[in-house]
Amino acid sequence: MEVESVAEEQKPLTEEEIHKTELPTDEKEKEEVNDEVVIEEATESKEELLQKQLDEAEDRYLRLRADFDNFRRRANLDREAQEKYRAQKLVTDLLPVLDNFERALQVTPEHEETKSVLQGIEMVYKTLLTALESEGVEPIDTVGHPFDPNIHQAVMTETDENAEPNTVLAELQKGYKLKDRVIRASMVKVNQ
Repeated sequence: MEVESVAEEQKPLTEEEIHKTELPTDEKEKEEVNDEVVIEEATESKEELLQKQLDEAEDRYLRLRADFDNFRRRANLDREAQEKYRAQKLVTDLLPVLDNFERALQVTPEHEETKSVLQGIEMVYKTLLTALESEGVEPIDTVGHPFDPNIHQAVMTETDENAEPNTVLAELQKGYKLKDRVIRASMVKVNQ
């Protein structure tokens, strides 16, 4: 009996039996391969997710940096404008004083005493003008120039055939600029 059982054991396996015995091994390998694929897919999706998060963080960083650069640029421009036009309030307050000095200088003196007072007023006026010019204040040219609504304020019109249309004929009140900004527009009479 032992011989028969040994013979049966050594008898070659049929193809069907071979496939039956290999199937469990193939399934294990398939499961291992499937597990590896799932792990690779999970790793890839995790990498993609991390890359996406990194890209979003980088984009937020770049936008934040651009916003900060814009803020810094605006702050510098505001600071420069404030420095450039620091005297604007004082100049605006002094313009009526200049007007009064100009009116006083238009008086024709009749006595010697009046002439000396007028000379004193003229010296103070010139000193004030020099101080304002050092700050960048300059009068606006008007008479004979074309009318410009940015620097002129037309309060009267007149028809003069000797002058071109839309030209300033007379200045009723002087206008002034502080550097490149109009502090007060000139009041003018314009030709139609």
